Amino acid sequence: MGHTSGKDIDKIIANGGITWGRGGDSPNPNEGKVKTKAKKKKYITGAHGSGSAMQKAKYRQARANRHKQ
Repeated sequence: MGHTSGKDIDKIIANGGITWGRGGDSPNPNEGKVKTKAKKKKYITGAHGSGSAMQKAKYRQARANRHKQ
């Protein structure tokens, strides 16, 4: 264990103490990532070839166009 002088301890107290961990704000590493396949563009539009996804895409399109004149 290292030795600290009175000046070091005063400096630590004046600066708000000792903080353990990462300094500053770090960006969220998961920001912008898609967690499930169901939210990806190919699955929403039914472009990947699955019959059920194509049917769901048809329903989504009909719902989106329902109130458009």
